[in-house]
Amino acid sequence: FCCIGVYSVQNTTFDVFQTAAFGLIGYLFIKLRCEPAPLLLGFVLGPMMEENFRRSLLLSRGAFTVFVTRPLSLGLLIAAAVLVLIVAMPSIKAKREVAFQEE
Repeated sequence: FCCIGVYSVQNTTFDVFQTAAFGLIGYLFIKLRCEPAPLLLGFVLGPMMEENFRRSLLLSRGAFTVFVTRPLSLGLLIAAAVLVLIVAMPSIKAKREVAFQEE
């Protein structure tokens, strides 16, 4: 039904092939147990974040120090780094236990 709907919009087979390709990618994500919510947030918020990042660099004339001189932006950067570490720690710990296992 999706392919029929996509074909009826512009009458091109490229759109049908594109729908099939994204369907296969979606099936692959399901098999790999990828969560759809972070992907959706990345697609929606990514372009807005990139635009505002470029805008802030233009206003600061290319100086990256603008992100660490303000307390709020520094706090958010630190919080993001801590969250990345918290998410990565179980994987790192499991790999270390396998690497240092005595036989």
